[in-house]
Amino acid sequence: MDAAAIIDIIAPAVPGASYEVGAGIDGATIYVPAAHIVETCRALRDTPSLQFSTLIEITAADYLPRTPRFEVVYHLLSIARRLRVRLKVRVGDGETVPTVQSIWPGAGWPEREVWDMFGIIFQGHGDLRRLLTPEDWEGHPARKDYPVQIKKAAQTYEPLEISEAEFRANLVRDRGGRGGPKA
Repeated sequence: MDAAAIIDIIAPAVPGASYEVGAGIDGATIYVPAAHIVETCRALRDTPSLQFSTLIEITAADYLPRTPRFEVVYHLLSIARRLRVRLKVRVGDGETVPTVQSIWPGAGWPEREVWDMFGIIFQGHGDLRRLLTPEDWEGHPARKDYPVQIKKAAQTYEPLEISEAEFRANLVRDRGGRGGPKA
């Protein structure tokens, strides 16, 4: 089932939402307004012809300097219908996204991970604290503007080129002075 067909099914259940079909080579991708993500997820889960009962993952992408900067990405699975869908929510820097824990209680941990790595706040999340970094960590490491602490000179590739005499001398050295057979 493609994204347009899924939108046709859920649109009556979520009045006022304007969906957009996204490009995707491996399945249906739908852009959802942040204000309608909870109702959209509920419609995807509860509609008998869809039954997206499993939240596989929540992640994000930083598209700095684009505006809006972030996309929160939800991967959903319908085991009963053998379907997958990817929902994307565009989020500006400093904006929030409603939590989907009321639909899938297991969304709490992936939302914490997205907050920890990107700094995207999930409105209504009851326990939004660090998950992958220490509690005293400053900043959000997956952001493109996160300061890199290590400065290292660029290393270039130099091919190994030695003469036949150097090669033979290395063999003698590596064999502990035993030259082996003469060529």
